[in-house]
Amino acid sequence: MSISSIFDIAGSGMAAQSLRLNTTASNLANAQAASSSIGEVYRARHPVFSAVHQSAMQGDGFMSSIQDEASVGVKVDGIVESDAPLQKRYEPQHPKADKEGYVYYPNVNVVEEMADMISSSRSFQMNVEMMNSAKTMMRGLLSLGQ
Repeated sequence: MSISSIFDIAGSGMAAQSLRLNTTASNLANAQAASSSIGEVYRARHPVFSAVHQSAMQGDGFMSSIQDEASVGVKVDGIVESDAPLQKRYEPQHPKADKEGYVYYPNVNVVEEMADMISSSRSFQMNVEMMNSAKTMMRGLLSLGQ
């Protein structure tokens, strides 16, 4: 693995955390979106990530027979809807109430979403710091030749 692949790894992490932050923002924006039927209610969405692997040991070196897998990034497998129960509230005065007086609200837990937002923001920030460290190391390598 070369030092330049650090930028690819950190970049894939930043893209994944950006998507996570966007889905969290969407969930928070729709947290109080009322509906008159269960089928129309917004459901919380969460991204699913997986590691991208590449063979760590390649070539004719001392340990070339060992083919360990090293993670070289992250990819988004998809976005899934939460299967948590929806909120059913009795509000007969609400304009979107059904004929029994119930209004349905999304299954968004605002506290969980805020924690996800902080976590994704910090993960994004760590990937930025990783890129900055790699950039500093590359500058140091270039200055050795002077």
